[in-house]
Amino acid sequence: MSQIPRIIRLAAAAAVLALAASAWANPFERQLTNGLRIIVKEDRRAPTAVHMVWYRAGSMDETNGTTGVAHLLEHMMFKGTPAVGAGEFSRLVAAAGGRDNAFTSRDYTAYFQQVPKQQLERMMQLEADRMRHLTLDPKEFEQEIKVVMEERRLRTDDQPPAALGEQLHAVAFQAHPYRVPVIGWMNDLEAMTAQDARDWYDRWYVPNNAYVVIVGDVDHDEVFRLAEHYYGPLAARPLPTRKPQQEPVQAGIRRLVFKAPADLPVLLMAYKVPVLRDVERDVDPYALEMLSAILDGHEAARFSRRLVREQRLAVSAGAGYDATARGPGLFYLQGSPSAGRTRVELEAGFRAEIARIAREGVGDDELARARAQLVAGEVYKRDSMFAQAMEIGQFEAVGIPYGEDRRLIEKLQAVTAPQVQDVVKRYLVDDGLTVAELDPQPLSRAPARPAPPATSHRH
Repeated sequence: MSQIPRIIRLAAAAAVLALAASAWANPFERQLTNGLRIIVKEDRRAPTAVHMVWYRAGSMDETNGTTGVAHLLEHMMFKGTPAVGAGEFSRLVAAAGGRDNAFTSRDYTAYFQQVPKQQLERMMQLEADRMRHLTLDPKEFEQEIKVVMEERRLRTDDQPPAALGEQLHAVAFQAHPYRVPVIGWMNDLEAMTAQDARDWYDRWYVPNNAYVVIVGDVDHDEVFRLAEHYYGPLAARPLPTRKPQQEPVQAGIRRLVFKAPADLPVLLMAYKVPVLRDVERDVDPYALEMLSAILDGHEAARFSRRLVREQRLAVSAGAGYDATARGPGLFYLQGSPSAGRTRVELEAGFRAEIARIAREGVGDDELARARAQLVAGEVYKRDSMFAQAMEIGQFEAVGIPYGEDRRLIEKLQAVTAPQVQDVVKRYLVDDGLTVAELDPQPLSRAPARPAPPATSHRH
């Protein structure tokens, strides 16, 4: 074999390693004088860029009577400015060869575009325009509020499992605004006005309550220059004072039964648990992440193996936990009993598996497998520019420094079996438990309306 091909191969390998390393590169940051923070992560693996604008305002910032306004305004952000007509925003992004969308959560509202890198400047111009110059035409509002109400009917009212989850949160939380659905209560939507949306926009859509995340084949100095040009002229304004909204300590199990036409019964169990606040000092959130993976992280996980395949107690059985939230956390168990089995039996099955871990702990082999699954999931995020931008944005929304991503993986890898057993003993107890049951009623003969895809909303 000649020396030249070997040199070429070595050069190619070095280039691949350099590109892969860019996924782990540290982001660059600059804060404009108006308070807007610009976070840029250079990733040279494809000639594209993800541009995301995050506002620290979600449904948890709403007040009674205007629930759903955060999500409604997300829709209205696509309805035009004096410079860009109603519905033109997405058309311009598509014409630039990109895609765009938006999403609202309890903690934040975010807007994104993924475009060829040459089109990034145009995206920044468009987002800066609607950050301050949204039209909020009353006629457009009247049309869009109908769209949102229909979305609520399709995604929640006509979907019993989703409605059950909504009911569970309304019972699990008494004081904290996480009790309210992101899409809002129907009565509030029916009474909402264009002025409610305008008030929300004026209150929260200001540069000092936002940050921009850009990931892709870009130069950070050039991005900062563009940000200064387009976002820099926007004026900062005082933000409302956010008062603490602490959920009182739960002191006993809460239960609810929700009746709705459905094919299968559903059982939801939610335990009050902590979320991540301090990357270095916290231990329990990492152990809870590991517990979720042990119960439901892969095909051989405990619930799938024992409750579904061995005992044939459930047709589905899962666990869920999200360590990143501005508010309090919940650890979920969810499933549907098999034919001939009951919700009572399934709850007993869930409880038996939890009690078994509290009593016996977890094995080194299942801990190793769960650890591998979790860490692999964190690493695979680096394959996607969009996933990288999402992670940075979500961390920032809840006050976790985005530069701690590697440390988070190290902390997950360090979780021990005794720590997993300990969080089960301390948190998965009845005093912090809410149980919600879907009691299926006979289905109507009328064809059900199909649910829209469970993705962020297209406008």
